[in-house]
Amino acid sequence: MSRGVILVVGAGFAGAVSARELAEGGRKVVIIDRRDHIGGNAYDTPDKHGVLVHPYGPHIFHTNSQNIVTWLSRFTDWRSYEHRVLAHVDGQLLPIPINQTTINRLYGLNLDEVGVAKFLAEVREHRETIKNSEDLVLSSVGRDLCDRFFRGYTRKQWGLDLSELSAAVAARIPTRSGIDDRYFSDSFQAMPKAGYTQMFRRILDHPAIELKLNTDFASARDLKFAHVVYTGCIDAYFGYCYGELPYRSLRFEHEHVPFVKHLQPVATVNFPNDYAYTRITEFKHMTGQVHSGTSVVREFPQASGDPYYPIPRPANEALYQQYKSLAEQTAGVTFVGRLAQYRYYNMDQVIGAALAATKKYLVADHA
Repeated sequence: MSRGVILVVGAGFAGAVSARELAEGGRKVVIIDRRDHIGGNAYDTPDKHGVLVHPYGPHIFHTNSQNIVTWLSRFTDWRSYEHRVLAHVDGQLLPIPINQTTINRLYGLNLDEVGVAKFLAEVREHRETIKNSEDLVLSSVGRDLCDRFFRGYTRKQWGLDLSELSAAVAARIPTRSGIDDRYFSDSFQAMPKAGYTQMFRRILDHPAIELKLNTDFASARDLKFAHVVYTGCIDAYFGYCYGELPYRSLRFEHEHVPFVKHLQPVATVNFPNDYAYTRITEFKHMTGQVHSGTSVVREFPQASGDPYYPIPRPANEALYQQYKSLAEQTAGVTFVGRLAQYRYYNMDQVIGAALAATKKYLVADHA
């Protein structure tokens, strides 16, 4: 039985990495996805104008794990890329994360790194304990910067106030007193040179992997498999028996602008206080593609639709723990990925989780 076919549900990072590892471990794998393409939300494709775009919003790869870089590098070459983001605040485009340039331009100052550190120390609001994202931001940059850069963006993105979200959400964005204007500080930052979809094709290119698209889990659930790797919503797997886990969704508005090399100075511009969308991303900055026009996407957060972001709140975590307990009692199924583990994972974290989960399975199955 243990050497039979393994079903992998979902052809995003969690599923594709799991499928490849299982196949290289000597197992036959059937991987299914309800969509008509591989890559999950990281899928990229040329739009009708020939510009390579990310239909589900920008995906920028960054990690501090050399093991994950080494693993992925078997399937792609890389284009070095460091993501930079500007925030549209009070009519200016200012670096985010907040840094020396942000503060000097916003307040008309001329502080050096030491001066910025002193400035931040003076405006911070002390908190004995950090209970939520508001506590974290106020204790880091004070109320004025919080209200200009974080509060409105958070309200749009999550439909909640900073005070209603776990501190882990705000902790994703650092504050810097120097001039480093990169959005991420990881040791490795790059984009797959030929795109994410091509990388996924290579990951899934193995004689022991059979891919079936436009295939829902419901159509395969009652079939006999040696094991199931499930990367979808954990509450859906169990028929929402404890209630639905809340997710935040997105609506994307894509636009092509002909005969314009670049529409904005960096790949992403955030709009924390203006407009219904949270950000505009211009893909050519990330891909380095040469094209006579440019393509952008605006993101409109919404409560309903495909699940993109688990909402980090204590009540939601408590509900997830009920499902996790049920999952641990469910033989023959491995739950892995952002939706299956109800975690706001970055791409490298999903890959790491998939590698760990498949290794655990293969070791146990071999014993």
